Amino acid sequence: MLQTLTLFFGNMLLVFGALMPILNPPGHAPIFLSMTANYNSEERTILARRVGIYSFVLLLVSMFIGSYVLEFFGVSLPIVRVGGGLLVATAGWRLMSASDEVYKTEEMVEINQNRPSNEELRQRAFYPLTFPITVGPGAITVAIALGAGFNGPGLQKFSMPLASLTAVAITSYSLYLCYRHAERLLKLLGTTGSIIFLRLSAFILLCIGIQIFWDGFSVLFGELLAQYLKL
Repeated sequence: MLQTLTLFFGNMLLVFGALMPILNPPGHAPIFLSMTANYNSEERTILARRVGIYSFVLLLVSMFIGSYVLEFFGVSLPIVRVGGGLLVATAGWRLMSASDEVYKTEEMVEINQNRPSNEELRQRAFYPLTFPITVGPGAITVAIALGAGFNGPGLQKFSMPLASLTAVAITSYSLYLCYRHAERLLKLLGTTGSIIFLRLSAFILLCIGIQIFWDGFSVLFGELLAQYLKL
């Protein structure tokens, strides 16, 4: 019994420790703010809850069947990084190019009566807030790699999936908590501070997208160069 519990908690810490630095809920909270600045408090709560749920599902799907899906379509992980990096960089560029009126204060948002429907909120919660902003190519790659441990010997074969399920649940809930309370920072900064802060977050998002793209492109270019040198 003790051996089983030790293996379970060891695997759970392994998955949690692998996912948390990449998902980085506190670090992604400012980006969440920059992309939801024109929503009110209730709508941000809905979005934060949806992002937590979608992140949980997306990570589990990546762990359990991600490698099979990529193999079925003939897509490599570097290609996933290139495509995901372009999506993240595009989202960052749109925020950088947006007018200052997009970054409204809470009072300005409440005055606007033309609010999005629940269906629109659900759609936006998945794209782009969950994928590729929160659960991007890096997190998916790690999840797929962790899923390879599901076929281990003995108790590992049963412990790893259960430990992964628990770790992903904890990680997803931490995402919800950080996103749910991110608006407090927006109120403390005020209108001018919010615009400056969210502009910087948009620039960081753009840089993250370029970095993800470059990581994938470097691998593909290296493979192409290696094949060329063999000719």
